[in-house]
Amino acid sequence: MTTGTVKKVISDRGFGFITAEDGKEYFFHRGALDMSLDFDRLTGGEKVEFDVEQSPKGPRATRVHAASVSASA
Repeated sequence: MTTGTVKKVISDRGFGFITAEDGKEYFFHRGALDMSLDFDRLTGGEKVEFDVEQSPKGPRATRVHAASVSASA
């Protein structure tokens, strides 16, 4: 599982990009989001966790979900 931040959302096209913690950028399609994220409400900056899958056009993010938030006091 990789952790990153939603960088950009192209809502009218149904996809966006995530920047992983290591600086790599991954394409994602709205169909890759689980129920913890609403594509229509993404604005960028959301912390996410995802798997990486090879596609004909290169690596892409799959099984994208909201990152677990650790409790801090």
